[in-house]
Amino acid sequence: MQPLRSRQRARGLPDLLAVLSAPLVLFLALPLLALVLRAQPVRLWASLGQGQVIQAAGLSLVTTLVTALVAVVFGTPVAYLLARRRFRLRRLIDTLVDLPIVLPPAVAGVALLMAFGRRGILGGVLDDLGIGVAFTPFAVVLAQTFVAAPFYVKAATVGFSGIEPELEQAAALDGAGPWQMFSHVTLPLARVALLAGIVMTWARALGEFGATILFAGNFPGRTQTMPLAIYIGFELDLDVALALAVILLTCSFLALWVIKGVLHRDPLS
Repeated sequence: MQPLRSRQRARGLPDLLAVLSAPLVLFLALPLLALVLRAQPVRLWASLGQGQVIQAAGLSLVTTLVTALVAVVFGTPVAYLLARRRFRLRRLIDTLVDLPIVLPPAVAGVALLMAFGRRGILGGVLDDLGIGVAFTPFAVVLAQTFVAAPFYVKAATVGFSGIEPELEQAAALDGAGPWQMFSHVTLPLARVALLAGIVMTWARALGEFGATILFAGNFPGRTQTMPLAIYIGFELDLDVALALAVILLTCSFLALWVIKGVLHRDPLS
């Protein structure tokens, strides 16, 4: 009798969990479903051909790709350092990498202005040299990099930390130099984490709003990315806002789908 009751309780637990999970799942799904249903296909297609939408989408594509490249080039050494070395300032550096993830975007935008604006620490020097940073496409990349690059660094750090040091030591004993060991052993073994970090960085940069509007402004054709165009479109043309929102929703969904698909298929995950 006792084993039967135990089996009944075990079967009832998934049903209870499903009931308790339903409110949050429905809450997350309902706004997204409403967005898709509200965007009528005919009007959506017409809005996609507007110059404002094309300019914002093109600028977002270019700047986010540059941001992802910058994150890989400069974030990989940071991630490997955090994963492989133990040093006095490690916790401080790790905290600095994490900070933009939890920092309010408005604070990030103000901080970038204080650093690179005309009256900023470096901005004043650059301005004297005739180099303007704030309210330019370069400022868009800086804002996106500031808020998105930590996602790559964190993912890459996890990937590098999961590699057994003995594998790298074996390559070194076989005569591999530091670069050969890193490119032929470390990078291939950490490829899944690195790919996930790149996609997450790109997706986060694609949706960046707060820091960008404060540091780069919202100038159509120059610094207006898709999130900024949604902000203006919501006041002037709801169809434009809906079209851009659907694009961003689709890109974000596909980015997460790719990450989860790669992690699921990879034998090392």
